[in-house]
Amino acid sequence: MRLFGKSKEQKIAEFKEKQSTLNGKELKKLLTFFKENRDEIEKRTGKRPDIDDTTKLFMQKILNVWLSEGKDIDDEKFWNAVDYNKQFDYPIEYYER
Repeated sequence: MRLFGKSKEQKIAEFKEKQSTLNGKELKKLLTFFKENRDEIEKRTGKRPDIDDTTKLFMQKILNVWLSEGKDIDDEKFWNAVDYNKQFDYPIEYYER
């Protein structure tokens, strides 16, 4: 039993939680920027460009985690949501077949 303060493990866990929240906010800003850029190009040219490599790589990591957890994900539905930056608007069950 600790009388004073938090244990080292608790401090590390809190720090990791805080960092993941900050990283998530920054990532959301970045993905929004890329989506707005694709929207602008689509408006000018009439054709929607492919998803940029940075977004593809990050979202592929998320998709791989879900697949490793045994989720049966509908790829087309998932990547369509990513294209319009709505991948975090739905629960994971939305993407399952």
